[in-house]
Amino acid sequence: MTEFTAEFIGTMFLILIGNGVVANVVLKDTKGHNSGWIVITTGWALAVFTGVVIAAPYSGAHINPAVTIGLAIAGKFSWNLVPLFITAQLLGAMTGGFLVWGMYRNHYDKTENPLAKRATFCTHPAIRNIFSNVLSEVIGTFTLIFVIFYFTDPVINGSTQAPIGMGSLGAIPVSFLVWAIGLSLGGTTGYAINPARDLGPRIIHAILPIKEKAENDWSYSWVPVIGPLIGAALAALLFMQLS
Repeated sequence: MTEFTAEFIGTMFLILIGNGVVANVVLKDTKGHNSGWIVITTGWALAVFTGVVIAAPYSGAHINPAVTIGLAIAGKFSWNLVPLFITAQLLGAMTGGFLVWGMYRNHYDKTENPLAKRATFCTHPAIRNIFSNVLSEVIGTFTLIFVIFYFTDPVINGSTQAPIGMGSLGAIPVSFLVWAIGLSLGGTTGYAINPARDLGPRIIHAILPIKEKAENDWSYSWVPVIGPLIGAALAALLFMQLS
């Protein structure tokens, strides 16, 4: 498996399971309907676990452009590989979003609330205040990336060529970290903390023939892209100062 393929497949499963749990909770007549925030945050934590396990041996399992850019800023990842990784992550996220729709298609048809349908693809704020929404994504992603730096060990079994990133942490610590972020910091914007996680499925939502769907809210779509990138950059810069 190549690095590109690993990031693509890892991100695809991240979104399939992560957005899948949202669909299971918010769409009408599912077995998990209205099961709540704890189910959603747990599902997303396990989605991260799944994506990391798949991609870790081949790419380091970034599965998030914020991770890729944060590591590159800190000098732990080659800038030459950044476009390749982000392209794979975005395409993987789009594919995952499409698979969720295919899985729950009958339930999309039964769901009257167009905002609930859109929520299975991308995030939206609980209270719309752009400054606060950006700040929420910055803080959430800063927490993710800063803690990741302290999990990561650039030398594994004496090899300086080991992949750097989420894969070098082991999947369980990262899963618990994302679970904690969701439980504690996710209530304001839905904690995208990953530009590909939000933008890829949002594009798919715009394309798919979903009955009575909401507008894509492109005026907000930049928040879960720019906010995580700012948070990742700040985490990397602080880590460099403290190292």
